[in-house]
Amino acid sequence: MDLKPSYVHGASSAPLIGDTIGAHFDRVAAKHAPREALVVRHQDVRWTWAELKRRVDNLACGLRRLRLAPGERIGIWSPNCAEWVLTQFATAKAGLILVNINPAYRRSELEYALNKVRCKALILSPGFKSSNYLEILQSVALELKSLSIVVRLGKDKTAGMLNFDDLLVDASDAEVEQLEALGATLQFDDPINIQFTSGTTGAPKGATLTHHNILNNGYFIGQAMRFSAKDRLCIPVPLYHCFGMVLGNLACLTHGATMVYPEGGFEPKSVLEAVQAERCTALHGVPTMFIAVLDHPDFAKYDLSTLRTGIMAGSPCPVEVMKRVAETMNMREVTIAYGMTETSPVSFQSSVDDPLERRVSTVGRIQPHIEVKIVDAEGRVVPRGEKGELLTRGYSVMLGYWNDEDRTHEAVDAAGWMHTGDLATIDAEGYCNIVGRSKDMVIRGGENIYPREVEEFLYRHPKVQDVQCVGVPDDKYGEELCACVVLRTGASATEDEIREFCRGQIAHYKVPRYVRFVDGFPMTITGKIQKYILRQKIADEMGLKAQKAA
Repeated sequence: MDLKPSYVHGASSAPLIGDTIGAHFDRVAAKHAPREALVVRHQDVRWTWAELKRRVDNLACGLRRLRLAPGERIGIWSPNCAEWVLTQFATAKAGLILVNINPAYRRSELEYALNKVRCKALILSPGFKSSNYLEILQSVALELKSLSIVVRLGKDKTAGMLNFDDLLVDASDAEVEQLEALGATLQFDDPINIQFTSGTTGAPKGATLTHHNILNNGYFIGQAMRFSAKDRLCIPVPLYHCFGMVLGNLACLTHGATMVYPEGGFEPKSVLEAVQAERCTALHGVPTMFIAVLDHPDFAKYDLSTLRTGIMAGSPCPVEVMKRVAETMNMREVTIAYGMTETSPVSFQSSVDDPLERRVSTVGRIQPHIEVKIVDAEGRVVPRGEKGELLTRGYSVMLGYWNDEDRTHEAVDAAGWMHTGDLATIDAEGYCNIVGRSKDMVIRGGENIYPREVEEFLYRHPKVQDVQCVGVPDDKYGEELCACVVLRTGASATEDEIREFCRGQIAHYKVPRYVRFVDGFPMTITGKIQKYILRQKIADEMGLKAQKAA
């Protein structure tokens, strides 16, 4: 056994960026002014860096006109669109803290998120897919303690709401000067973004990230893909998540590359069309997205020869899928990334010149300026190759969970280590392999589902006495959620009845795919439920086996 400790440090000659996002944005926009910055195909948007900067400055000044002061929170609830990108950069320039609202959120989740961080303003789309955002917001309006400004997208008017386009009117010279003066006072350690990540103990937590956190992570993610201003990145992953706004937008910003959005949400055909028409050199996605693209009936009709690199992340990446992406999509320099929202998010990433076998069997090596150690149950560093919990430290670790000191201290220890809850090994060459999760999170096609959150909701059902949710293997999504329900004495219910109770109340991806009625749960002598035994038992009963994944 290699007795070298499982500790790695991303030593690098490339310095960290000491800018705020706004200052860096201005520098890049000036350097690449005539080059294409943003293409949003479903909105017919095609802006150069100079045009993007003008709109960002106008929006930042428009937000300031609403008397939104630095440090105040402004939410955005929308699928991918040009307005989302403008808002990301404009809020950073105005010193506002952008709160990402998952497009799949429903009433109770929206109410909790906006109240938790005391959002003063909200930018929202009228709706997306089956969700009517305007109706949902109006149904919860009386419960919102701090919200005083609502800005809607689109041309239609809604009583009591402003229109987004009205904030884009040309700013005066005096307003732009005031914005620049404000920019000079902002610091790169200021909080700039809150992203909700659910917990095993119930309510979602607001991971609070700084300019320094996400700008630098975006830069080094781009470096791993060897990005330059010549690259054009197709971004079908969601902007509310770090995958879109950091691995996508900020990787492009820090290298002067072009951001290409094919659609408001993921559609495999629109991805194929965008890559061909825009001659994209890179493509991001979770494994299920790549599978859907590869399996599209018209896949062979599209010219993907311009593709070179990109990132597959979000859930374990099946080896055969990686090989198909490298060979049939020409993404021979595709990389794998691993991280979590609380670490901005990427800690490990494979390199474009790592052997394919390394890229399909590990999550790569440590990112620059980041430390990771693997520890046992007593917190001691284990030897290389031994399994333990992965801890991360460095510039990427969040400031903390918004207004939640207890859970922040549970996650980040006194020495600054973020406890990820993931079980991993690090080999002699520094490659990391994620081997399991000490927490019970279920990853369904890249979407994180925290069973406790769904369980607590299901406890509201009048017929449910007890419930435990576990992940079971699924060929398409990697995992699907199964709710194991103990009914109250004398009660009877159907699987559909339990699922129907969830629909419209919690995000669609959290609605259990399977429901099983049980008499009880396997427990330890001390009364703790043994979820790993329950998970295996249910999977065996259903005849489900996990696919071999990287």
